[in-house]
Amino acid sequence: MKEAGVNWTEESLSLEEQALRSTLIESGRLPRHVAIIMDGNGRWAQERMRPRIEGHRVGMDSVRDAVKTCSQVGVKYLTLYAFSTENWKRPAAEVRFLMSLLETYLRKELEELHANDVRIRTVGKTNALPKNVQRVLEGAIQQTKDNRGLTLTLALSYGARQDITRAVQMIALDVRSGKMSPEDLTEQAIAERLQTAFMPDPDLVVRTSGEMRLSNFLLWEAAYAEIYVTEQLWPDFRRPDLYRALADFACRERRFGKTSAQLAADQPPSTDRSTLQRILDAIR
Repeated sequence: MKEAGVNWTEESLSLEEQALRSTLIESGRLPRHVAIIMDGNGRWAQERMRPRIEGHRVGMDSVRDAVKTCSQVGVKYLTLYAFSTENWKRPAAEVRFLMSLLETYLRKELEELHANDVRIRTVGKTNALPKNVQRVLEGAIQQTKDNRGLTLTLALSYGARQDITRAVQMIALDVRSGKMSPEDLTEQAIAERLQTAFMPDPDLVVRTSGEMRLSNFLLWEAAYAEIYVTEQLWPDFRRPDLYRALADFACRERRFGKTSAQLAADQPPSTDRSTLQRILDAIR
């Protein structure tokens, strides 16, 4: 049984924000799956002459905004690149703080996430995380496993190349044991063995801090994703910024190899960008 908590659907919104949400939702062109590379915490802190860990701390407010906003507008999957396999190379004190921050976030936010039907999942080598973090993660996953709202996936100790390599190794073992033949090696066979097999490929990948790279994040899955890069550093990336990314996505033409004429016959026209921009300007 879910405990009482803050109900996100009862949040009071300005008329401008209500109009924006309605326009986005009614467009029918919201991404089903949004993946975010949360970059710029350290730079944000350094620009303010603060310790790097302060950037991570403030960045958690941006995480809360992103999760809540995606849930409210009807995005079904949100994947956050929280800690990469390469991040283990950072100073030990910073890594310890990040692990502590993750544990604190889950303990503090779990009941509210659960009350709002958010399901928590993970991808990555979570067995490399500290035991106490693993226990809290497993508890959060179990408690929310039957929820049917937003699926929040935390990429922890995650690397896309490592996941693809693992999938190919699994196939090689099946071929060696006679369970598969080389001819059975298809895109679907690889995709089914990735840790992300439980969710659809991302429609939209957002990267903060202006960097133009995927940084070993969802390399296979993001093959046809729309990519949105913003100069905003992650601690400054809040609800209006996410709305802008969603509005930008809603105005894009996703052809998947087809021509514009073919698409026009198959689906409704793109949302009027000027309408979205006018509403976005009003809530700045």
